[in-house]
Amino acid sequence: MTRRVALVSPYALSVFGGVQEQVLAMSRELARRGDDVLIVAPDASDHATYDTPARIERCGPLLSLPANGSRAPLTLSPWASRRAHEAVRAFRPDVVHFHEPFAPLVGWATLRAHDAPSVATFHRSGDGPALRLTGPLQRLLAKSLDESVAVSDAAASTILRAARVTARVLFNGFEIDRFVAHPRERGDEIVVVVLGRLEERKGTQWAIRAVRTHNEHSSDRWLLVVLGDGPQRAALTQLADGDPSIVFLDAVDDEQKRSWLRRANVVVAPATRGESFGLVLLEAMASETSVVASDIDGYREAAGGHAYLVAPGDAEALEAGIVSALADETPQRVAAARAYAAGWSMRTLMDEYDAVYERAREHFQSTK
Repeated sequence: MTRRVALVSPYALSVFGGVQEQVLAMSRELARRGDDVLIVAPDASDHATYDTPARIERCGPLLSLPANGSRAPLTLSPWASRRAHEAVRAFRPDVVHFHEPFAPLVGWATLRAHDAPSVATFHRSGDGPALRLTGPLQRLLAKSLDESVAVSDAAASTILRAARVTARVLFNGFEIDRFVAHPRERGDEIVVVVLGRLEERKGTQWAIRAVRTHNEHSSDRWLLVVLGDGPQRAALTQLADGDPSIVFLDAVDDEQKRSWLRRANVVVAPATRGESFGLVLLEAMASETSVVASDIDGYREAAGGHAYLVAPGDAEALEAGIVSALADETPQRVAAARAYAAGWSMRTLMDEYDAVYERAREHFQSTK
């Protein structure tokens, strides 16, 4: 039987981010299952076309606000929240699936109205003043949730402390076959790729230092390709100091990202904190590419013994990890990592959410 599923993202699709990627990937998988899908997000000025059969409703002006060491593309417009609720209500959903439901503001009117079974997915990990100061508001909004999920143990602990919400831990999923759709394009040059928003906690500075140090003392030179944009761009460019072995590209779309993951010899994830789950590690494994990552909670959970984990904020350790990853790569290791990554497929994840949606429906009906 066809369901109507509304996916609510507090973050604009027009800005690249992990939550937005999850929403789009979920919409594609739900559509493959025959469901009718509506995506609601901020940024009424966004008229781009996205790779999804879902209908997209974009509401309100876009603001970029500091959050968890990053900047979140949100709206603070009460009108946008009301407009989003009108769109969801007109859609007549069988379930409304909120990603980061307490992040302002686009989903709040829909959450408070609680017109349909509601499911929450919490992505954020780590504390901060915003979480500590808004506890009463979060606990009020939480009364409208029928089922709660977190993408990692760290994210579950965060929302339990902040809002007393007990969330079942699932995972971030991805469409594994999409990551080998592009041909392998490796040449003689060793390509190291770092992907993500250019901000201090993402640790791109350590990748630059590691590659520059390596190239200073080795004839086997590496090319570092930095995919992303953000507030540290100028500082990182200055750190690279015109080195031709450091190439900066702007934020890339999903297709470009998957192409670069296939071109890379090693993908580096050097974040120092604040990562609830290392989906980028799994995407690289699915792309048949070796991974070196910081040994932090979110990455350690995703690595599963198939990535090289190194001390965060340590260029020397990062360089050594890249050397090991290059030296140890074999077809058997690559195949084992890809098989491991398949355990986080979007198909498997949405099988789990089918049961979550049903429990939310049962809870909703029992309280009305």
